[in-house]
Amino acid sequence: MLNAHFRPVALAAEKEFIASRNGLGERPYGWGWALALVHEARALDDPEGKKWATALQPFADAVTGCFLNWLPKATYPVRYGVHANSAFGMARAWDYAQARAETGDAALLEAITAKAYAWFGGDTMYPAAWEPSGHDFLSPALAEAELMARVFPPEEFGTWLSVFLPGIAGGEPATLFTPAVVSDPADGAIAHLHGLNASRAWGWRRIAESLPDGDPRIESAVAAARTHAGAALPHVVGDDYNVEHWLACYAVLMLS
Repeated sequence: MLNAHFRPVALAAEKEFIASRNGLGERPYGWGWALALVHEARALDDPEGKKWATALQPFADAVTGCFLNWLPKATYPVRYGVHANSAFGMARAWDYAQARAETGDAALLEAITAKAYAWFGGDTMYPAAWEPSGHDFLSPALAEAELMARVFPPEEFGTWLSVFLPGIAGGEPATLFTPAVVSDPADGAIAHLHGLNASRAWGWRRIAESLPDGDPRIESAVAAARTHAGAALPHVVGDDYNVEHWLACYAVLMLS
């Protein structure tokens, strides 16, 4: 199946689309997932993976160009918990950008880093008690924290987090530690909340992994990750199509 999707003619059409004005609808959510896909293909210790990565490279170059055109002129971030969330798209592109920097092309990594510091580096006392919104599949607070866990040096992330979300050790705000209730999985917007639970599990896990050993916030973050994973995983397979056709990618992210 992947061999069929990653044929040069198919990828040429994807490249043409993503570079067009119609492709702006993928900013930055689709862009970030696209570069995550390319990075995964490159990381596969498999002949097929190397072939796919080579075939995907022109498409990846086009997506990189989209990021490099957008980030310098984007004055403000998008913070709400759906596709346009700036932090989530930038974080999904991070591994690819970092790998490219290791080969001598640091343009994308530098652009993401500069904008992350400019947009989020000074954030304090985030009002996470207002989450969630009714059709979130991302937590604005945790998407931002997960990005900054990548951007900040390890010794600086914990300090930033202590003023961004100061109540973590005590399980506050409670709404950020409590899985969202999905009242109707057949309703496409309400079904997003299953994704919120999965993406929160990923965010809490990444926060726990990014804190130094012995940090009192780790226990609360790990517990929240497990609670949210338990709420999301039963719905990855066998639930309504409005959930099942996309939730698997968040389950993979959560467990990776």
